[in-house]
Amino acid sequence: MDTFEAIKTRRSVRVFKDKAIPNDILEKLVDAGRFAATARNVQPWKFVIVTDKVTLRKLAELAENGRFISGSAACIAVFCEETKYYLEDGCAATQNILVAACAEKIGSCWVAGEKKPYAQAVSKLLGAPNKLKLISMIALGYPEEADALKVADKISLKELIHWEKF
Repeated sequence: MDTFEAIKTRRSVRVFKDKAIPNDILEKLVDAGRFAATARNVQPWKFVIVTDKVTLRKLAELAENGRFISGSAACIAVFCEETKYYLEDGCAATQNILVAACAEKIGSCWVAGEKKPYAQAVSKLLGAPNKLKLISMIALGYPEEADALKVADKISLKELIHWEKF
């Protein structure tokens, strides 16, 4: 899939088929995260790929807005060392994973991590070292609905873009 097509068609998907994602595809998605923009090339990220159904259910129980994680085939937890721009770097990695998932016809949904009350519990569940901050959890799976990756309505470019100043 073309890069711009993946960017334009990426959607949040919360209902997934009961179908495993091959490990090589999951590694490919993390590799996309690894190549994200990073301030001063610090690359503060670490990734945990979760496919175990019991752990997916526990993650869903912890994240009040991520209950659908329990029905996903996998979840990638994005962690970063606390550097000056760790949140920006981790969010860039998360976005790369989301777009790469779309390119692979895999549905995804970003679940917040940083500053959420469950962040410490998720970190503990996944055995993360204390020096790492949970940035996001990305639920992944093959979409249950055929039109889940259909283009959504967006505000027109003309309404958003300004040249030189407002």
